[in-house]
Amino acid sequence: MRSMRDMVWVVAIAVGIPLAIVCLALPAHAAPGESIPTYDVVLEIRPDGVLHVRETITYDFRGRGEHGIVRRVPYRIENRLYDIRNVRTSSSTGAPARARARKMLHEVHIDVGGERRRVGGRQAYVIEYDVVGVMTPHPGRVELRWDAVGAGWDVPIGEVSVRVEVPARPLRVGCRAGSRRHARGDPEATGLTRCGGGRDGPYAVDFTQGGLGPHESVLIVVRLPEGAVHAAPPRYARPHFTGSWLGYTALLVGLGVGPALLLPWARARRRPGRRVGAGPAGAGFLLVTVDVADDVLARGVWAASVGDLTLTGLGLLAAGSAMIFRSGRPGVTERAASEDQRA
Repeated sequence: MRSMRDMVWVVAIAVGIPLAIVCLALPAHAAPGESIPTYDVVLEIRPDGVLHVRETITYDFRGRGEHGIVRRVPYRIENRLYDIRNVRTSSSTGAPARARARKMLHEVHIDVGGERRRVGGRQAYVIEYDVVGVMTPHPGRVELRWDAVGAGWDVPIGEVSVRVEVPARPLRVGCRAGSRRHARGDPEATGLTRCGGGRDGPYAVDFTQGGLGPHESVLIVVRLPEGAVHAAPPRYARPHFTGSWLGYTALLVGLGVGPALLLPWARARRRPGRRVGAGPAGAGFLLVTVDVADDVLARGVWAASVGDLTLTGLGLLAAGSAMIFRSGRPGVTERAASEDQRA
């Protein structure tokens, strides 16, 4: 019975810790009735290829006391990486506007507000930050694709205005709004609504869009002539999972080896020693740890990548755990002896 309880605890911890991390990473949902009446964005593409973003967000708390708002900016889209730097915040309505930036999953969460003071009604927040590595070089052009609002807001947005400023005459500037689920993040997808607006001189374009629902986006695409701005090659992270058929084979072998090794002991009515299973279980744990730790130590917990080493380690863990679990159960011979003593 003790071994069964130990196994239950191991499973509970293995499932509970990742679940708790995911739950902590999820932002709190907005209260009913909250909204963003106006959302003004200025996207400035600088000659060095850095995108400077200035967002002025008017948030209506509906009289309900809150500490502030959270802006979620992606630093990883699929496997491409961006740097979010120089975060600055303020408030024109006098609300607390202390900034705290932290990485959660594939986003940088910018918490704007104050822990000791709650605010209500309409408050205006200004958030500024730089995005490095956002320009993509193509033959004959340099391109920017960026969500000016972000799909992380749980509240409707009344009116959005986006101003795009470029250092050279653009080849094309486009804006479409709507749900990313239908567009798959492509600003040129037909399922999105074309934003209104037009050019403001040769180096600026203004767009407007009203009536956005929760989690809807305003996707901007800018194409500049080749050489107009500096565009370094994009940076990519390792995929979170890189397993191949070799890893799956090792996992399947490990899942089958445990019962296969236990069968001779079961026929002989003997129990395997715990040390027999501790070896493969320890080796499996070490392989999983090494596979996860290299990326975590280099880039943080949200950059974890696992592959064949983890699959092999899980196979060894399964085989070793089966041996350890079996060793803690009374053998057939011991059960028969105990029954004779009771008789």
